[in-house]
Amino acid sequence: MKKRIAITALILLLAAAALAGCFGGSSGGESGSEAGQNPSGAKTAASAGTNHAGLQGGYKQSPFLDGRNLPPVEERLPKVPKISNELPEGYVDIEIGVYGGTLRTVRMNPTTDAALWIIQNEPLVNTPGLIGEEVTPNIVQSFDVSEDQKRFTFTLREGLKWSDGVPVTTEDVRFAVEDVLFNEELTPIFPLWLKSATDGTGTPFEFEVLDDYTFTISFDKPYGGFLLQLAWQGWRGYTDLIKPKHFLQKFHKKYADPAELERLIKEAGFAEGDWVQLFTAKDVLNTEATMPKALGFPVLSPYVMVKSGDIIEFERNPYYFKVDAAGNQLPYIDKLQSTLVQNSEMIILKILAGEVDHSYEFLSIPNVPLLKEKESEGGYKIYLNTLHRTANDIHLNLTYDDETWRSIVRDVRFRKALDLALDKHEIADTVFYGFANPSPIQNTERNLDEANRLLDEMGLVKDSAGYLLGPDGKRISIPFEVSSQFSDFAILGELVVEQWKQLGLDVSLKQIDASLYDTRNKANELKATIMFTPGPVQWVREQWGQNIWAPLWDQWWNSGGLKGEKPPQEALELFEAIASLRELSHEEALKKREEIRRNIGEHYWYFIHSENIAAPVAVNAKLANISDAGWGISHNFAAEQWFFRP
Repeated sequence: MKKRIAITALILLLAAAALAGCFGGSSGGESGSEAGQNPSGAKTAASAGTNHAGLQGGYKQSPFLDGRNLPPVEERLPKVPKISNELPEGYVDIEIGVYGGTLRTVRMNPTTDAALWIIQNEPLVNTPGLIGEEVTPNIVQSFDVSEDQKRFTFTLREGLKWSDGVPVTTEDVRFAVEDVLFNEELTPIFPLWLKSATDGTGTPFEFEVLDDYTFTISFDKPYGGFLLQLAWQGWRGYTDLIKPKHFLQKFHKKYADPAELERLIKEAGFAEGDWVQLFTAKDVLNTEATMPKALGFPVLSPYVMVKSGDIIEFERNPYYFKVDAAGNQLPYIDKLQSTLVQNSEMIILKILAGEVDHSYEFLSIPNVPLLKEKESEGGYKIYLNTLHRTANDIHLNLTYDDETWRSIVRDVRFRKALDLALDKHEIADTVFYGFANPSPIQNTERNLDEANRLLDEMGLVKDSAGYLLGPDGKRISIPFEVSSQFSDFAILGELVVEQWKQLGLDVSLKQIDASLYDTRNKANELKATIMFTPGPVQWVREQWGQNIWAPLWDQWWNSGGLKGEKPPQEALELFEAIASLRELSHEEALKKREEIRRNIGEHYWYFIHSENIAAPVAVNAKLANISDAGWGISHNFAAEQWFFRP
């Protein structure tokens, strides 16, 4: 009874906080400055005008850049800058901001801060708010799609520059495509998303440069979801298709002086002649934006890295291509700073002490009561957005290298029995304090009798201590290993251990650090784990956890059969359905997504227990242009418009 009262009180408290935190109105920016494209409708998007700042009397820069002997801001911007429009109407009533300040974040990964690399993410085109209904130009000034959805024409912004001031042209695109993507030494397995088919056997795209700023990408089959792939799927940003040739060519054997290249290889500590390792070490992909290798690397992002280590620091990019509606070059905030901490408890302490300006996704609902109580003292505010993904799904590795394990977990009766043994209402109450609903994808009601009947039907028996035995006569053991990065993983894990033990299973839980978790997952060494997946919530992502519950099948699919193991037919059909999303318009993909949800429900490939989950975040109380509206993570895409009120 006390628990229910406490949950009810928390619900009322958080609901009031959410209402108080919302800003009404429509998104700001220059209306109609760049026309959007509905992926299933119009075929062209382009900048509508060139005199973006004329109404405001010219462009302006941050005082942080004064006295740096830089060209005037008008010369550092493209001829047609991008007026930031990263959020859809209704998310935030965007204010014109003021310059200055340092945004402080925290992380538990030694080299990667997810909050910062999302802030740094700059795709060729945008889909505001991650919704996928509209696509707008971003790095490119315009794009055009042929009627048959096969040919895509892009025009870069004339005058766009790298963070070191060097102009960006189609030579940077040609270098990324012809010298990296189509170089078999650097790219031995061509990316699946850049092929015409969805199973790794299709034809790579054709590429053509039309002039200094215009290029085309063509496929031999319709690819209606290609723009959405470019916009944010896979968090790939621009780095697969645009690379700073002037910086990287000295590490590429096609361009470098052989003697100088060998000197650089030796200096970097690689084997003689191993230019591929050298190039890979120097090239910075989008997801590597906060790693030490990013120091000194030219970018198109709002910030450039100036320090690595336990404290990572970024400073504003003086050549960033976006402005606000008043002609102020973005971003407003001058610096980013990420501090390494040991565990989630340290994050809570730093938030309470007022040392964190944005907590990203490190908070879970159980953290909120204490943080809400101390808001005024800590100088922060708790926002509740909607989580763009599931929070903590339950995965059994169907491709783990143990035949006895495979014979058990690949039996759909076993997986269904385990799903029936989950008390999803208790999970919603305990893990999310009621700020989630049991997912209708699978069973929403617990039924231990039916679960035990299915296990009996499989012929499984118990030993004298009541533990279920496998075909080898040994106890069926499910050792959960979960990343320590998210506190709710352990909370859920403890519940699952207790609930599945009631079936007679030998279940255990162990927390491991995030980097070790990633290593063990990629090596197919995790038998059971807990991890979020985006597929059930946002269709534009291809991942429905298949890289976790079936790593070897996923490798086979993505490599066109060159790696991993071929999935059985029923799993292959699911992989085909998931991959087909990329070829479809927004409306068609939403229908296909429902088919995938039904497939997951019938086969219990993994366990999706909750949906409609709240996403709490602690934000500096003075941080503006952020609210409770929409998907929480989408606000990070508009971070160039965050600013600190005086």
